[in-house]
Order: sequence, then C-alpha cells, then structure tokens
Amino acid sequence: MYIIIIGGGRLGYNLAKSLILESYEVLVIEKDVEVVEHINAEMGSIAIAGDGCEGKILESAGARRADIFIALTGEDEDNLVACQIAKHYFKIPRTIARLLDERNERLFRKLGIDVTINSTGIILEYIKHELPSPPVMHLLNLREAEYEIVDITIPSAASTIGMAFKDLKLPEGAILALILRSGKKPLVPGDSTMVEALDQVIAVISPENETLLRQALTEK
Repeated sequence: MYIIIIGGGRLGYNLAKSLILESYEVLVIEKDVEVVEHINAEMGSIAIAGDGCEGKILESAGARRADIFIALTGEDEDNLVACQIAKHYFKIPRTIARLLDERNERLFRKLGIDVTINSTGIILEYIKHELPSPPVMHLLNLREAEYEIVDITIPSAASTIGMAFKDLKLPEGAILALILRSGKKPLVPGDSTMVEALDQVIAVISPENETLLRQALTEK
C-alpha cells in the first residue's frame, strides 16, 4: 500500500516514521529542502522537495497509484486544495486532511474530504483500520542465534496460492513453524498442506533472508 504525505513538519515526520515501522510504502512531499534532506538522512529516500498542491509534483510522486493521501501542512487552505486534486484528478481513494480551524470542517466534508483530523495517533489507527496488515510482521528477534520470528500474510493475489508448502523454494535455514487461518485451528504445515489466501505464516528466518522468504511464499 502506497501512502503520500504532504508536509514534513513534526506531524508529517512522526507519522511517516510510524508508517515505515509498520512496513508501509511512504512518500513525503515538503517545500523546505532542508526538511527533506533531514527526513531522507534519517529514514532513507522517502521525501521529495515540492508543493503538494501542484499537479506536476503529485504526478512525479506517482499519485495515480497511491491508496491514501494525507495533507498535513500548517494551512487549512493548502490541505483542502491538495486533497481536492488528489481525490478528483488523481482518483486517490482516501484523503485525510489536517484541520487547524474547526470552523472549516463542514466545508472540508462538503467538498469530499474523507477524514479531517490533527493527531498522528488517530491518523495511524485510521490507516491500520482501512488497509490490510503489512506483508511481514516482526514478532521476536532471537539475537544470540541471529534469527527472528516473523508473521507473513499471503496476499489474495499471490501466485503461490494452491501450491503445497513443501514445494516452495524456501531460503536456506527457513523454518515454517505454524499456519494461522481465520476460523480454523492453527496447524503445522505438512507435506499435503496447501497455500491459501490470507494464510498467516509464522516462520523462523535470518534477517538477511527475510525478503527471500517473503518472495518464496508469495511468488513462483
């Protein structure tokens, strides 16, 4: 899932950091070049310099494939304009706007803004509710053994659905410990266990092979 955030101030910065820790794809658009450099130095290349109210900037940011658009500038007018462009021109399904003046809430709602809020925690909880779980969740680091326990969810469109777990080309050292399925008892994958959509696979893997394991579980 791809999330675009307009405004790299304290609110945008903290939200971006929280979303990255949750394994979402995030891009921050910020006018201040120094702020952009600071974000990129700390979190990687996730920020670009520009005005989030400009269509060409949003186009270059890949707005047409975004799932959620969040405007967090210090100006209600800018947040409104940015969300309007995102929703009506780029057809982004969900728009969230920071609202500083509560008197503008009715206008924001009337013009189609989905959510008006001003709290990082509320925004994050809203996104978690709207979007599926990230593909990999880290449950426990086994530091002495240099391994970690992860929870990998099989996407509905995974090409491995219908294959036997024993036939998957798992990376060296990977151990599939448990399969969790909605409404069913947990099971240990056996020779006849087939991959099903939305399976939660609890596995033990070394950090450097985590990506290979995710690919093996979701791709042929």
